[in-house]
Amino acid sequence: MSSPMPIQRVGILGAGAMGNGIAHVAALAGLDIVLVDTARPVLDKSLATMAKNLARQVEKSTIDAAARDAALARITPSTTHDAFATCDIVIEAVPEREDIKRAVYAQILPHLAPHAILASNTSSISITTLGTASTIPDRFVGMHFFNPVPMMKLVEIISGLATSKPTLDAVEALAARMGKTTILAADFSGFIVNRILVPMINEAIFALYEGIGTITSIDQGMKLGAAHPMGPLTLADFVGLDIVLDVMRVLHHGLGDDKYRPCPLLINYVAAGWLGRKTGRGFYDYSSNPPVPTR
Repeated sequence: MSSPMPIQRVGILGAGAMGNGIAHVAALAGLDIVLVDTARPVLDKSLATMAKNLARQVEKSTIDAAARDAALARITPSTTHDAFATCDIVIEAVPEREDIKRAVYAQILPHLAPHAILASNTSSISITTLGTASTIPDRFVGMHFFNPVPMMKLVEIISGLATSKPTLDAVEALAARMGKTTILAADFSGFIVNRILVPMINEAIFALYEGIGTITSIDQGMKLGAAHPMGPLTLADFVGLDIVLDVMRVLHHGLGDDKYRPCPLLINYVAAGWLGRKTGRGFYDYSSNPPVPTR
């Protein structure tokens, strides 16, 4: 049996919410981090967010100031892909669209070390398909973190058809070092969690669209009747309605079943730019406290 490849230096492509969360937990775990985003303002915002979140952990006494300072010191920001040359793994955390992922793989592959693993944080797209696009399918794997990464304990690991056993072993060991619990999912659209969760959110949007209930009654119904920690429309706003739509489109295309058809109301909200918390308006209006339903 092959032993896991040792991973000490982690590259992260994309400094949005997922990228900065992955960098945060990896740096706290003692790993050296190269965080790359070609947009300098996004990179600066990500670093500020990590500093703020780590400071909050110090205030809550979950870590001490020395651990915070050491974690921040382990993070090297960059706006160029050649910074990945010394990394043992690069975790891609760019938007959930196959065309975008394919484009960035073409850009970063010339800069990867010969032994480096390329992992995608995709939440729904075929790892076999992306692995083929990467040209290193044996060293390509799905490593799906959940938002917010510092709080969510799960990492869903997905093997493509050509993913090697040493690659799988290495990412499982990496996730464990980062304090995460892993589950293995087969390479079908949506994997395990989003195959179940996102169609439920879409069905809640259909219930709103068809007038079965209001935003408040749908969310309250699932919280009090099914013991969900938050209602599905609140959760949709938290995830981002554009991401929910992207996942539903992947499911609909990949599985070919009309039960995965995105709700027209979801499509309209995304077209209007009402994407949830990140834009200040989705199924709720976040300009007031507490947020108020928009329908």
